[in-house]
Formats: sequence, C-alpha cells, structure tokens
Amino acid sequence: MNIHSLFAGKPAPFGPRGAPSSIIKHPVSSIRVHKTHTDEDEQGNKKLHGGPEKVLHQYSLQGYELLNDHFPHGAFAPGSIGENLLVAEMTDNNVYIGDIYQIGKVQVQVCAPRAPCNKISQRYDIRNLDRFVAEHGITGWYYRVIQTGTLFEMDEVIRISRPDTTLSVATLTKGLKLKDADIARQGEALAELDPEWRQKCARVIAAAS
Repeated sequence: MNIHSLFAGKPAPFGPRGAPSSIIKHPVSSIRVHKTHTDEDEQGNKKLHGGPEKVLHQYSLQGYELLNDHFPHGAFAPGSIGENLLVAEMTDNNVYIGDIYQIGKVQVQVCAPRAPCNKISQRYDIRNLDRFVAEHGITGWYYRVIQTGTLFEMDEVIRISRPDTTLSVATLTKGLKLKDADIARQGEALAELDPEWRQKCARVIAAAS
C-alpha cells in the first residue's frame, strides 16, 4: 500500500458565524509530523481538534464513493472531509483500534474514530450529513504518533501490528451511534483507545444500566 494523497490547511473563517476552521484543505506533497501536531496543517478550534490523540486524520476512498452514491449532487472529492491522508486500500472496516502502521519514516497508531462535526454538513449544505457519516461508519480515524518524521506522497504503508482484542473503526463508530452497550463495553476495555472515546463508551454503558 502507498499514500494516495496528502492534504493540509490553515484556519480561515467558515460557516454562518465565520468561526475559524481548517476543514478546507489542499493537496500537499509532504507533511512534517510531530508528536502533537504537523507543520503544514493547523486546527481552527484547538479545544476540539488536534493534540497527541488527533495528530493525523485519515479518510477512505470507500467513504467518498458511498457519499457520492447517496448524494450525487454533492461532488465529494478527496480532501473535502478535512482529512490529511488517503490510502486506497484502507477503510473504516479493515482498520482497527490499536493498529500500528509504518508510513514511510513515520510510525503511527490508530487511536479513535473521528467524531464528525456539522462543518461537513455546512460545507456541502446537506442537512445532517455528519449524522449520515457516523451512522454508516465512514468517519475515518485519528492517529497518535509513535515515531515522528515527514510523510511524502506515495510513501509505503505497512501494518506492523494489531492488538489481539480490538474493534474496527466502523464497528466502534456505528456501535456507539446505536448506543450498543456490548460494543461500548468492548471499546471501554481497549487500552489503545483515546481516553475521550473510552469516556463515550462509559456513558453508553451507564445509560444502558
């Protein structure tokens, strides 16, 4: 596998209130990756985005295909969901929490799905698009960084390891959206899962008790 595309953006006024956002990203040839951020990509709202558990967001071509099938007038194109990278073979169904990947000289670990926000709905003027993305398990996922370095287009992507017990990104996303307590219990037990998402699992479990 190889990197299909890389994207980065800087905060700019967006949406009806003109709040700063970096959802508008542009193709780049490389991204310098640190433990908590990248040089090329910045977050508009650092309270909700960025930090060591959200250094890189990856989306899938499969996700774009599903969006274009359901919303043919949306003209969804790679980079428009706000991701940093695409790898053609990787999807929310075959990527699992805790997976470790070597991408060129950078080593990363899958730590959580992305919680889609209403900015994608605003960008495409499609009501509840964020809800559709979550319900269909096409949110993409976040990486924490194990080994820093620079990503380049066409860098080789190799999965190094996968935990013995884990969940796919899609299974966890859809399970929590459906308030599935069994999935939530499995998620809460995953040490590799972002603590914020373990708390989400705990809330689903508590609501089901």
